[in-house]
Amino acid sequence: MTTTATAPSPYRVTPRRVLRSEWHKLRSLRSTWITLLSAAALVLGIGLIMGATYTSDGGDSDIDTVVLVLYGTQLGQMCLAVLGILVTAGEYSSGMIRSSLTVVPRRLPVLWAKAAVFTTVAYSSMLATGLTTFLAAQLLLNGTDKATGLTEPGVLGAIAGNAAGITLLSLIALGLGATLRSVPGSIGAYIGCVLILPEVLGMLPYDAVDSALKYFPTQAAGALGSGSPLPGAASTGAALLALCLWAGASLAAGAVLLRRRDA
Repeated sequence: MTTTATAPSPYRVTPRRVLRSEWHKLRSLRSTWITLLSAAALVLGIGLIMGATYTSDGGDSDIDTVVLVLYGTQLGQMCLAVLGILVTAGEYSSGMIRSSLTVVPRRLPVLWAKAAVFTTVAYSSMLATGLTTFLAAQLLLNGTDKATGLTEPGVLGAIAGNAAGITLLSLIALGLGATLRSVPGSIGAYIGCVLILPEVLGMLPYDAVDSALKYFPTQAAGALGSGSPLPGAASTGAALLALCLWAGASLAAGAVLLRRRDA
């Protein structure tokens, strides 16, 4: 009596293959490159404008140098948030999600792979953009009180923190896309809940609200992108932890609904 060993299937689903599949999907979309280039162009363009128009006796002299030259982050971040939403909700709009979940019936590896690939691409892109913008703006700031270098204390950390803040905010958007499954609905929810709601709450005359607002996503991201502590802002460690929790909660909501609902 003989036994025949069954060779492992060459098409077995593995985490590495799911990651590679999501990477191929992300890089093959024209919208990926349009949004990444738009975000980089906004950050770089506004950084150059700020550098070219800055004067030492102007009203911006009290602003941190990294914050000043990376002011375009506020607009560039919206481009990355839209891309995060397209990564998840966009597949529901096109119907491609059915194919993805058929190939990976456990479902959750698809979401984790999307988040991992997007995080890597978004952070790398924004870190490179931040470094390029800072160095280019410094050529224009030469001779002013904002002239500084990458080796100055807090500068590299602020640029890296700025990239991390944008990435984590965009991960919140990605989780919203997985939760709501609608591109317009997710964009509206992101603008309303992440961008507008903190501004509305900030009008309330309560100290408890002011204390809590420091840990809301956009406020926490702002604290990460400054080379010097911002007045009334959370510490760098607390801001990073808060942003990670917000992003984790958004992804967790998307994961729960991904398991419970049909595609």
